[in-house]
Amino acid sequence: MGETRQHRAGLIAKLANLDPPPESVPINNLVPIPGTPLGSSDPIDIFEFVRTIAAARIAMPRSYVRLSAGRQQMSEAEQALCFLAGANSIFYGDHLLTTTNLHTEGDDALFEKLGLHGA
Repeated sequence: MGETRQHRAGLIAKLANLDPPPESVPINNLVPIPGTPLGSSDPIDIFEFVRTIAAARIAMPRSYVRLSAGRQQMSEAEQALCFLAGANSIFYGDHLLTTTNLHTEGDDALFEKLGLHGA
């Protein structure tokens, strides 16, 4: 979306300093939709995205750090990096608000490969 690492870190710091901290923090990977103001945005580097998840996990240890929009554009390996960095929740099901989500079968297969279990 054009924000810098400092912008992302600043938002995480603001959220972490709320009293109480948020129960859930969705981390979205922008899905550019043609015709919208961000439709021609360049994607964030996957390693920068993973760093953002790691920073959120460290700053908000009791919050659910949700790997959210944009997962359908990520490989299994990229999603695995996100979970290893501290994402501990996803939005499960076929649709988000604007874009499609991964099918539950694909999520279940990935969790099985990674040895992850839902609550």
